[in-house]
Amino acid sequence: MIQKLIENMKKTNAPIVVGLDPMMGFVPEPIVKEAFAEYGETLEGAAEAIWQFNKAIVDETCDLIPAVKPQIAMYEQFGIPGLQAFKKTVDYCKEKGLVVIGDVKRGDIGSTSAAYAAAHLGNVQVGSQVLTPFGEDFATVNPYLGTDGIKPFLEVCQKEKKGLFILVKTSNPSSGEFQDRLVDGKPLYELVGEKVAEWAESCMGEDYSYVGAVVGATYPEMGKVLRKVMPKSFILVPGYGAQGGKAADLVHYFNEDGLGAIVNSSRGIIAAYKQEKYAKFGAEHFAQASRQAVIDMIEDINHALQNR
Repeated sequence: MIQKLIENMKKTNAPIVVGLDPMMGFVPEPIVKEAFAEYGETLEGAAEAIWQFNKAIVDETCDLIPAVKPQIAMYEQFGIPGLQAFKKTVDYCKEKGLVVIGDVKRGDIGSTSAAYAAAHLGNVQVGSQVLTPFGEDFATVNPYLGTDGIKPFLEVCQKEKKGLFILVKTSNPSSGEFQDRLVDGKPLYELVGEKVAEWAESCMGEDYSYVGAVVGATYPEMGKVLRKVMPKSFILVPGYGAQGGKAADLVHYFNEDGLGAIVNSSRGIIAAYKQEKYAKFGAEHFAQASRQAVIDMIEDINHALQNR
C-alpha cells in the first residue's frame, strides 16, 4: 500500500492528507436538521450528519489529494452508529481511489494486538467466510508495549501489503513528559525511532517501508533528527496549521526525492468555512471552502519544498 500512497502523491503533487475528524460543531445546521428529521436527535441522527458532512468534503476534494485520515474516536463517541459511519467513510474514500489511514492508535499485546490488526488492516474468519471488518490501508499504532505489540501488526502488513504509522514524537504540548526523557543519553523518541527503522527493514516496499512513523509538525528540530534515524520510513506529520506547525518547518521531514513525508490537516480543512479566510463561502458552501483550503495547503507546502 505504500506504493499506492506514493503513486497518489506523485499524481496529485500533494504531500498532504485530510484528517476526517468530524465533530457535530463542524457540521452545518442544514445537514444536522436533515439528519435529525430522518433519525431524530439520536446517535443515529448524529452519525448520519457526520457521514453526510464527510461525503460532501470527499466529493469536493478527492481529485486533489492522495489520502484521508479518519480519526476513529470522532466516530466511536456516537457508539455503533458512529462506527457504521466510520466504515461507510472508509469504503467511500477507497471507492474514490484514496488511500485511507485509520487513525486508531492501537497498542496491546498478543491475541489482543492481533485482533486489532485483523479489525483494521486484515480479515477475520467467520464460519466458511473470510470477511474484512474495517479495511483501512494504514493504521496508527502506539509502540509503548514494545515489539510484542507491534509484531502482530507487522505480520498482517506483510500478508496484506498494508501499512503502519507508529507514534514516535507526537505533536501535543505534553508529549515531552515521556517522549523527551533521556535513556542512555538519548531521548526516548529517538530510541523509538531506531526501533521503527529496525521494524521497517522487515517490511520493505520498493524504496520505502510499509512501516512509517508519526512525528509532529510542532517539533521540527526533532523531526530533522528522526528523518535521518528512519530513512526508509514515511513520516505522517500532524500538527500543521491549527496546532501551529508551519510549512517552512516541515521541509526536513522530506527526503531529497520530495517523498518520505505526508502532512495532515484536519479541522483546518474540514472546518475551513469557519475561518475568517474562507468565511466568504458560508456554511452552505462548506465543502468548497474545504477545497480551497486544500489548494492553499498544497501550494504552501510545495512552495516551502521548492525553496528549501
